[in-house]
Amino acid sequence: MTSLGSRRLSDWTGRTAVGIAVDVGSARTRAWTPEHGLIVDVPTAPSGTARKAVRRGKIIDPRAVSGVLGDLVCSRVGGRRRPTVVATIPVACDEVSRGELLSVLEVLDPETVLTITSVKAAALGARADLAQPLLVVDVGAELTEVALLAGGCLSGARSTALGVVDLGRNLPVSQLVREIAESTVQLLRGDYGPQIVDALDRGVLLTGGGALRPEITYNLARQLGASVQPAPAPHLAALRGAGVILQSARRHPGAV
Repeated sequence: MTSLGSRRLSDWTGRTAVGIAVDVGSARTRAWTPEHGLIVDVPTAPSGTARKAVRRGKIIDPRAVSGVLGDLVCSRVGGRRRPTVVATIPVACDEVSRGELLSVLEVLDPETVLTITSVKAAALGARADLAQPLLVVDVGAELTEVALLAGGCLSGARSTALGVVDLGRNLPVSQLVREIAESTVQLLRGDYGPQIVDALDRGVLLTGGGALRPEITYNLARQLGASVQPAPAPHLAALRGAGVILQSARRHPGAV
């Protein structure tokens, strides 16, 4: 699969959508439109500072994030009608955090805002078959999520406040992988045991920036005793999936 910025959503679905897909991460903020491709891919921090605007998946400086989105998106998509916006959220996103994101997105003057969990978006972006149980492991900059999708719906998930930026002297890859394995075991011991077993037999989908590191893929496969498949361009998978939902929303507004 080619990179998101060089391929339009209409290549996958046959139609052109109108709107903006947004992925606000702890390290980078990205936005994409069907007409222009990847229009924003910048650090999620105020320009010229080291101050964080998002920490462990939570927006802590709404004004800074609004500035990043407003200045960059509007300069590239100005003069259009009010867009539909599809934004990704962490699986553990509560109503307060979701409200912060919706407030930030007001800078885009949206007609409609839809949210989708990053793990489901990543699965859609990887073009995974969601008819069967699927275990998605999303290793982001500061947050790692393990989620079971069954019948296309989020059945269970666990989050760990660790990510790629933590790797190094204080956090070896082996420890991060153990945290992922423990999250999987917790799901296995819950109400999702048989589905987790089926998902492990099928193989794990690895997404996020961590999927670009072969040592994570290798160690996770050994720890889980299952095949682990990194998504194509895994750091952009969630944004691609948000684009898929965007297309569905424009074609069938009442179905999303």
